[in-house]
Amino acid sequence: MSLSPWIEQLKRTRAEHRLSSNKQTDIAIIGGGIAGLSSAYYTLKTTEHHVALIEAGLIAHGATGHNAGQAVSYFERPFASIVAEFGLELAAQAQDGLNNAWIDLEEIIRDANIQTPLSRCTGYVGFSTKEQALKYLEDAYWRKKAGIMIEHSLFLAKAHADWLEDMPADHAELVSLISHHEIQAMLETDDPQYVAAGFSPKGCLNSALFTEELAGYLLATYPHRFAIFERSPVSTLELSRTDTLLHITGHTLRAKKTVLCTNGFEHITILNRDGEDVNTRFHQNVSGTVGYMTAYLDPIDQPPTAISYFPKDTEVSKTGEVYYYLTRRPFEKEKHIRHNLVCVGGPEEALPESKNYQRTSAFPKEHEGEINAFIDKTYEQSPNDGMKADYRWHGLMGYTSNGIRMVGPEPCNPNLLYNLGCNGIGILPSIYGGKRIAKWLSGKKPAPSIFDPRDYRCELPTNDKNT
Repeated sequence: MSLSPWIEQLKRTRAEHRLSSNKQTDIAIIGGGIAGLSSAYYTLKTTEHHVALIEAGLIAHGATGHNAGQAVSYFERPFASIVAEFGLELAAQAQDGLNNAWIDLEEIIRDANIQTPLSRCTGYVGFSTKEQALKYLEDAYWRKKAGIMIEHSLFLAKAHADWLEDMPADHAELVSLISHHEIQAMLETDDPQYVAAGFSPKGCLNSALFTEELAGYLLATYPHRFAIFERSPVSTLELSRTDTLLHITGHTLRAKKTVLCTNGFEHITILNRDGEDVNTRFHQNVSGTVGYMTAYLDPIDQPPTAISYFPKDTEVSKTGEVYYYLTRRPFEKEKHIRHNLVCVGGPEEALPESKNYQRTSAFPKEHEGEINAFIDKTYEQSPNDGMKADYRWHGLMGYTSNGIRMVGPEPCNPNLLYNLGCNGIGILPSIYGGKRIAKWLSGKKPAPSIFDPRDYRCELPTNDKNT
């Protein structure tokens, strides 16, 4: 059975409404996760548009309720490769946008009086090979060159100082030599294979609780301009020059523009009545990956943390080098009884295009065994008799073909916009995307970005220099 601790904490009191008649609105948003609600928040706050949010299931019960709860402001793709593809200026602007999403997240928490706690911390990443460390330093070098001082330094065990001989001087100057014991302490591990560590700002957040709270706030604040329709799956989305038409369980919703904030590969047929085909290209550009996670309850005697581990002899998948991640944060299972929840993930499987993902399907024993073996070997706080998981769950992630989130208008019909492609780390990028989407919907047309959807068959909308 798949049981997410984030969903277990949801205690909603909001009434459920389905689309039960034909309706009309200015902006339709498909997808009730953190991307959809962030897009709604900024659109309602910065424009006068009426907004209808459509969710096939329940708010926050998709990927937003089945993740690892880790908030980070980086790409799951080497920053150096982004510089090589888009140039240093555009890469730096994109990274700066994700960094500023921390400020945006905290602004939403204040504005909406969100009670879901955000646990901020310095997070770490552990490396076991020279090749892993060199890749990290290459990214750090380009971030420094761009003036972005996030993840700019690497700690290396003194016993491996000879690694510096194989590094360019401008990379080696980013390295600090410390004891192996200090690196193990940062990574909270006794495993001797980890001999280098990087660091960056990270956070832990129950994104499902956050999203449900934000939904309630928007309904209360904009009762005449905002509506949510749950259990209302979209089967077909028709695009024309003037508007969009959503077909939903026998009814239709007509909107001037539609924002797609789903995982991106659900069974929605997109029909572009006035231009090139969108459906085939779109579904080829975004694919599904199922991530597997477990968690257990611990005494609340350690601070929040978020750590990633790159062990030796890891495989390389379509999403990059396989690694494990661990988050620890306060968790209230019973009322007024607090624990630490230690969440661990790593195993992933590509979802075949023809296969339907079942959120309630059984958790594979081989993946639980894999996670247990990792945690017992790596995490120094692990029980000696093996980790007894209190929760086991999996979640469906959307990976774009180029590893970059899609945020902006569809080039072949700008009445459709995208804020999707979590690529494994979707909390902060979703919020950044929501803010950028609202700028498009307000008519400001942000400056060109690496996040802009591209299609060689169609011209991108002309952008001005507003940001």
